[in-house]
Amino acid sequence: MNEKLFMIVSLLTGVVIGSVFFGGLWFTVKKGMTSKIPALWFLGSFVFRMGIVLLGYYLILQNGSWLNGLICLTGFIVARFIVIRQTRIFDAKATIVKEERKGVGHEA
Repeated sequence: MNEKLFMIVSLLTGVVIGSVFFGGLWFTVKKGMTSKIPALWFLGSFVFRMGIVLLGYYLILQNGSWLNGLICLTGFIVARFIVIRQTRIFDAKATIVKEERKGVGHEA
């Protein structure tokens, strides 16, 4: 495979596994805090998320180039910022909807 193309694939792989990792963490915290068995949510999510990350890095590092691993790590970190931004937007919209629903029944 062309080296530049594999670098792009490494970056995109990093973004995907980072999105799965951090998006899954956000989802786990949301669901785990209201669950009757939060330890199961947190442990299961951790094992699943780490499995995805390790598999992704294993596949990227198969060609023997540490540079592709570094590029994948960069994509992973970029995904962190993307997920943080998107989850803040989602939480803000959910809060607005909750406030509107509360206000409907209490109008004079």
